[in-house]
Amino acid sequence: MKINCVIIDDEPLAISVIKSHLQEFQNITIVATFNNPLEAIDTLENKNIDVLFLDINMPKMSGLDFLKSVPVKPHVIITTAYREFAADSYDLDVLDYLVKPIPFPRFLKSINKLTQQLHLNKNIQNTPSRDDSYIFLKVDKKLVKVKYDDILYIESLKDYIKVCTVNGNNIVHKSLTSITEELPDNNFLRIHRSFTIAINKVNSIEGNSLEISGKRIPIGRKYINNTKQIILKTTDL
Repeated sequence: MKINCVIIDDEPLAISVIKSHLQEFQNITIVATFNNPLEAIDTLENKNIDVLFLDINMPKMSGLDFLKSVPVKPHVIITTAYREFAADSYDLDVLDYLVKPIPFPRFLKSINKLTQQLHLNKNIQNTPSRDDSYIFLKVDKKLVKVKYDDILYIESLKDYIKVCTVNGNNIVHKSLTSITEELPDNNFLRIHRSFTIAINKVNSIEGNSLEISGKRIPIGRKYINNTKQIILKTTDL
């Protein structure tokens, strides 16, 4: 999926940081950048823009005032040095709120959230194949695109996780809690402090464990009732 974006920020350095982060995503195109939000109105009205990266504290008009007045709004990701405007911004239905300086791992989480939302919108409009849904994972020094439907399960390895897929395994510096929150909860389920699984990949359940692709995975005591209820409800087991 191609994603078109616009950046509005009165600080050139802040724009440079966002542009640098976006270079890691080949499917994202920066259509335009602006130092003044009023100059962006024509682009937002006449171009197909999917996401707007928007600063709050700017001269002439703040980012929040701009959102209240702009007639055409794509998904909005706030980029600001001020934490105190978060509640006000979410009242305006922003997708995410990033506080400067923006570390790349946090930016990546925001892009994955954006991707999920765009796919959800596309599903509602066109009902495409679920194979179109994916997440970016930072493996070593590169971003790897992994389709949701290829994931079998995810195992915690202390400060890392192992994402096991039908095509092989990826080791990622991320917590199991964090990756589970980024995955669609209708497809994935936390079943143990060390495991999150793809619900539709479960082959069998026996006692306090289940099997996926020949791998026997334990089910934690506090997860057992919920796990069995969800899996038996959503699969043919």
